[in-house]
Amino acid sequence: MHPDLISIDKAKRTVRRFVARDEGGGVIRFTEEELNNISELERGPNYIEVTCGCTNKKYGDYIGKLRISSFGHFKITCTCSEKCKQVNLTPYAFEKHSGREGVKNWKKHIWVIINDKKVALSKTVLISYYKHSTNMVLSRPKQFHRDEFISCSDCKKLRRFLLRDQVGCRTYHDALANKNWKCTDWPYDKISCDDEEERECRKICRGCPRSSPCRGCTSCVCFGCTRCRFWDCDCRTCVDFMEHGEP
Repeated sequence: MHPDLISIDKAKRTVRRFVARDEGGGVIRFTEEELNNISELERGPNYIEVTCGCTNKKYGDYIGKLRISSFGHFKITCTCSEKCKQVNLTPYAFEKHSGREGVKNWKKHIWVIINDKKVALSKTVLISYYKHSTNMVLSRPKQFHRDEFISCSDCKKLRRFLLRDQVGCRTYHDALANKNWKCTDWPYDKISCDDEEERECRKICRGCPRSSPCRGCTSCVCFGCTRCRFWDCDCRTCVDFMEHGEP
């Protein structure tokens, strides 16, 4: 067969096998042939979600919901028990949560059900969508986020936000996007515009691990990571990071 024809035939097979994404970062589209045999799979407007699990030799299977966004972002919500509050876990964190012993290799240890059998993600077409650069920050140290302030739209007083974890970062992110944010919306306590603002000497301290009165350095200022950028947010900052962020 002519070399060019071989290349074309190979390209066609690749298209049939792997994920198709439009140029605008659109909806995930696997071929029906690839998805038909995957159990408990749901399609959303910009994601697909499938039941997954990780087996602990002592305690059995830890079940969760794996959501794959149109940006190629993998997040798992654990449903191992009614009291479990582990949501938006990375595959690495879900494997750790399950207590899986031995060498860590979530691509082989986390499975989905195909034709009534547990099949490792590494052997499914789903893993081919794991390409987004921000998934690879797992090997990096956690980025520190200093405290930030938001001004009340009524009294103009500055209120402190603690960005210690992803929940805190999301709370600040949503509040910053709200042009009508007020003191009564402050998430940490019930306050009003009548309550005193923090003293200036206290505002200087924003939690930098290098220096308490730091005004901003590489140790405490983050320019984008998976803790403070969100794949389900459609603001330009988050969209640009998810599409072009570097690991």
